[in-house]
Amino acid sequence: MKVEQAADEFLSSRRIAVTGVSRAPKGHGSNTVYTGLKKRGYEVFAVNPNAELVEGDPSYPDLRSIPGGVEAVVIATRPDLADATVREAIDLGIKRVWMHRSIDAGSVSATAAANGRAHGQLVIDGGCPLMFGDGADGAHKVMCFFLKFNGKVPRTV
Repeated sequence: MKVEQAADEFLSSRRIAVTGVSRAPKGHGSNTVYTGLKKRGYEVFAVNPNAELVEGDPSYPDLRSIPGGVEAVVIATRPDLADATVREAIDLGIKRVWMHRSIDAGSVSATAAANGRAHGQLVIDGGCPLMFGDGADGAHKVMCFFLKFNGKVPRTV
């Protein structure tokens, strides 16, 4: 499936968790994703086991703790934590996972992506949900173009 189709499917979710949202938001891509999705009208939930509040909102220690659950999760933590998040998402029946990645390695874990796909999840292993959809701003669109060119955003998933 082309990444644009996968992004549309992911963004059709209305309740999205973002892992790795920081209490100190400056310079954290996870916080940018969290606030960006919130501005687009999504019901977004911060996941950080070390914080009670982030961006002025409640933070949850894990996906399981989010009241009412979620339809999708953006993984914006270190790659070595992605495996556990994907396993938890599988256990909870969450079918859409996005592993955030910008210019660095980001949160992409090949083993987590393979495990999620083996269990029927839609896994987008790179890029950012803010690069896609009607609400994508010019800066994210330009970044998407260049990151696709150098392989940091997959062309297909």
